[in-house]
Amino acid sequence: MSRTPLLQVEDFRVAFNGRHVVHGINFSLEAGEKLALVGESGSGKTVSALSLLRLLDAAQVTGRALLNGQNLTQMSEGQLRSIRGGEVACIFQEPMTALNPLLKVGDQIAEVLSLKQGLGPALLRQTVLDLLAQTGLPEPEQRARAYPHQLSGGQRQRVMIAMALASRPKLLIADEPTTALDASLRLQMLALLADMQRQTGMAVLLITHDLPLVQRFADRVAVMEAGHLVEQGDVVNVFSRPQHPYTVKLLDSRPQRGGFLQNSSKPESVTPQPPTVSCTELSVSYPTSLPGLKGWFKSGVFQAVRNASLALEPGRTLGVLGDSGSGKSTLALAVLGLLSSQGQLQVNGVAWHGASALVQKKLRSKVQVVFQDPFSALSPRMTLLQIVGEGLEIHRPELSPVQRRERVVEALQEVGLLEGAEGEEQHMWLQRYPHEFSGGQRQRIAIARALVVEPELLVLDEPTSALDVTIQKQVIEMLLSLQQKRGLSYLLITHDVDVVWAMAHDVMVMQAGSVVESGPAEQVLTRPQHPSTQQLLAASLVGLSLTDTA
Repeated sequence: MSRTPLLQVEDFRVAFNGRHVVHGINFSLEAGEKLALVGESGSGKTVSALSLLRLLDAAQVTGRALLNGQNLTQMSEGQLRSIRGGEVACIFQEPMTALNPLLKVGDQIAEVLSLKQGLGPALLRQTVLDLLAQTGLPEPEQRARAYPHQLSGGQRQRVMIAMALASRPKLLIADEPTTALDASLRLQMLALLADMQRQTGMAVLLITHDLPLVQRFADRVAVMEAGHLVEQGDVVNVFSRPQHPYTVKLLDSRPQRGGFLQNSSKPESVTPQPPTVSCTELSVSYPTSLPGLKGWFKSGVFQAVRNASLALEPGRTLGVLGDSGSGKSTLALAVLGLLSSQGQLQVNGVAWHGASALVQKKLRSKVQVVFQDPFSALSPRMTLLQIVGEGLEIHRPELSPVQRRERVVEALQEVGLLEGAEGEEQHMWLQRYPHEFSGGQRQRIAIARALVVEPELLVLDEPTSALDVTIQKQVIEMLLSLQQKRGLSYLLITHDVDVVWAMAHDVMVMQAGSVVESGPAEQVLTRPQHPSTQQLLAASLVGLSLTDTA
């Protein structure tokens, strides 16, 4: 006798203003099962998952979505409210927008426990701390008293996971739950979710573009393309014998190391060029509050970066690897001149600190940054023309509006946008706002904004982690092409070993604020010497064969 699935989705359709974006998909999910919904940006996977709970106000939903035999599409708002966060919980992709910025994270988790489990004050505090500890968050008592902006991206994601698990749901919808986490923390999250499943029989609907994560975690996979479910089945069978051309395309989209990177030795040069950026014994410290009476009289000191040294030469990429909280992003902010630091730090032979305002302004045109999340990095109130042209108004004030527009168009075409667009079509593109572009297009816009002032150094802070695999590969290939064309230097901050292997000439590994290993990429990634590097590579989900140079 067959069991009734926990979730049965039949002929499920989603439309906006009469236009269908999800076309009659069918799938089921058993209790205790892990199903991954994969596809490119715009394939309809997130819209499908959120529409199951009718979380998209403007969506018109038809078909059936049976949860324990009850049709979610026919429920009233009041009935759905009792299910959301109770029987069905969600982990959203961007925790900074999902968490309340005005409440401490411990209070936000306690609110869920109080509403859904009715815990009293005696149990509430300890349960919050237990949940935070389960997700691998260090010093849970201190973190519970923090506001979202005081935590790193990885720490905020762990808070979101703890909040979702607080109600012990029957079904967990996880929308890119590990995007902001480094490899070792991803393994912790997978182990945590697997443990919760064993304890409660919870099912997981995983929405992701991370195919190695799917291979490691899911039981079954369903592949979506343009709102259609084109293939589904057991993970092993789909990954080893994909039937649909689109599935084959996804599986072939892993970043590859380019031929010109195979020999990472520094090129011979008659006239040695000075480093684009160099630092010696660089340290960055933050004041912290001390517990108890001590905090009334003095502050503590947290050293985020300790005595780091590096030299990045023109036309080369330095990949900085490390777990969340290792200090790699703090190092990047110091290189950008956005944090005070001790030690020597120079860009093109000029020190950031102590330089005049005019000298610093010139340096800023030479050093630009591309952030992890292009949607939050681009002003929602500015048009494409204004966003990309803003840097020219500051650093090239002598240009006329017509000249600025020409430079903007050139920069956008260089990153693969506006190709072939002329006249009215080009004008319409330039007047669009960030929300009118896909994730991959927004990241290209962010890169164009950085390139338009003709920098010599780009700081790339997780530039592809928010992108699906096919777009990620396109952006990496574009960045490599731009580097060869312009002779750019890249400081690549990431926890993705696959991306470092595809892009970096040299690698630097950080742990607890210190540089523990550095050298050519082939040496560090194929013959790691330090235990931290070995652990980082072992924990990586990429399944990367570092001898594969295809």
